[in-house]
Amino acid sequence: MSNPALNSDHATPTPQDLRARVEGIFPELLEELAQLVAIPSVSSDPDHVADVLASAEHVRDRLTAAGLEAECLRGSNPDGTPGRPAVVARSRAVEGAPTVLLYAHHDVQPTGDLARWASDPFVAEVRGERIYGRGASDDGAGIIVHLGALRALGTDLGVNVVVFIEGEEEVGSPSFRDFLTTYAERLSADVIVVADSNNWKVGEPAMTTTLRGNCTATVDVKVLDHAVHSGAFGGPVLDAVTVAARLIATLHDESGDVAVAGLGGESTADVIWPEEEFREAAGTVEGLHLAGTGDLAARVWTKPSINVIGFDARTVAQASNTIAPEARFKLSMRTVPGHDPEEAMAALVAHLESHVPFGAEVTVTPNEYGPGYRADLTSAVAANLHWALGEAWGVPAVNIGVGGSIPFISDFQVAFPDAQVVVTGVEDPLTNAHSEDESQSVPDLEAAVLAEALLLARLAQDD
Repeated sequence: MSNPALNSDHATPTPQDLRARVEGIFPELLEELAQLVAIPSVSSDPDHVADVLASAEHVRDRLTAAGLEAECLRGSNPDGTPGRPAVVARSRAVEGAPTVLLYAHHDVQPTGDLARWASDPFVAEVRGERIYGRGASDDGAGIIVHLGALRALGTDLGVNVVVFIEGEEEVGSPSFRDFLTTYAERLSADVIVVADSNNWKVGEPAMTTTLRGNCTATVDVKVLDHAVHSGAFGGPVLDAVTVAARLIATLHDESGDVAVAGLGGESTADVIWPEEEFREAAGTVEGLHLAGTGDLAARVWTKPSINVIGFDARTVAQASNTIAPEARFKLSMRTVPGHDPEEAMAALVAHLESHVPFGAEVTVTPNEYGPGYRADLTSAVAANLHWALGEAWGVPAVNIGVGGSIPFISDFQVAFPDAQVVVTGVEDPLTNAHSEDESQSVPDLEAAVLAEALLLARLAQDD
């Protein structure tokens, strides 16, 4: 980190100064968020290619207006085609100071069934203390956090800042690795702040310390080379669907814990997740028993999970009195933070191949290897982020995990191995990201802007 003397041209605003500045600019920032929501930057829909570009250009222009040098850039997809537009912006140089990269993304998910929205998803609407609209939280709020923190600090910014606003996070960031390689010199940083995660609850800030990885595999089960009459052959021959079901059942023990050996996991968490809150958020049916053992939060954050996410078999409408010769299913395996995804996949394949029922023919095809993330809680940046979150919200920040994956974080760690990566965000259990009526807590958004401004100010002072 930098020597404070090297930043002597920059005043160090107090937390009270920054709180007042953020309060003064926040109405304008909320309007900026509404403008982002109005751009339907759905990266998965070819009909919205122009909107994704318009979104990138809008973000570029807002960062330029904030005093940064900003441009729209593209990487290349694995097939050589251009990636979706991203924005890279840089603040004016502060000699001897550390460089902080601020990440968010400007693309959004499709709306789904419009009838399930209470208002137009691309017209931001404030109801109570929440603002509704597609991308209002994921990740328009992340963009506003970065923009607001930079505006609040203004000429008092004592670190070098690179802002990287990606345009394809919602489709798996296919050109991300190439982008990091192509623009490594522009993106190189000492600290990377990812603003695309969650808080623990509304009004309770959190640092994301773990993310599970995600590996997927397709499994083909074959028992016959063609369908046969169920009356003539049923009994000695089980259909492929039944065999597949029996194979799937081996993946969990009687308590619902994953039964695949060698996947690891931790059974305790830093916070208590009340079961009634979990059930409400998940929408469980009455009487459903929750699977697994250990702390509920750990079951979601730091223990492995395996779910069937697709199944191909003869449909009910096409049913006939024949034994199905083949079935296919797809598995999603959430891996323990820090566990090598290839080792986890090898363990899954070994389990499936060693538990084949009745000698059926089973072929396992790995599809994806998504790594997880485990934060370095001993780093000075982690301590500074905890302080900034607690100062901004007025309550201590907690460490949480996220059951989902953000694979590009490992790409950051590979591309910039000396950088300290911290993950935070502004979503909460009420956000409904990726679903209808997505929303963002307005007070939490303001607090997040202040927290990042405090963090950047603190990093400018650290040795």
